[in-house]
Amino acid sequence: MAKILVVEDNEMNRDMLCRRLARKGYTVLVAEDGIDGIDTARAERPDVIVMDLSLPRIDGWEATRRLKADETTSGIPVIALTAHAMSTDRDKALAAGCDDFDTKPVDFNRLLDKIERALSGS
Repeated sequence: MAKILVVEDNEMNRDMLCRRLARKGYTVLVAEDGIDGIDTARAERPDVIVMDLSLPRIDGWEATRRLKADETTSGIPVIALTAHAMSTDRDKALAAGCDDFDTKPVDFNRLLDKIERALSGS
């Protein structure tokens, strides 16, 4: 099954996402900040990254820019996941290189649809 990297600093959100994705059969990797997210993506080459945007050390926007600038990780789809729900936030995430955008509180079925679309390449 596909490998999903969840980059999320909030323990409750991280735990909920990881448990639900694992129940769907995905291998789940975890990072708690932007730097660890980059390092884990480079080392593990996940199939999709779910990226919180408000992270410690470096935020999700910058982490995504760095991932997309690195040829070893540039092809990994990144789905931004954030409580910032304004259209300008979506535009900013897409401009940073995110392939898709979703908001918190998490609608798991909607997020799962976006993950599955990213995995299928559409």
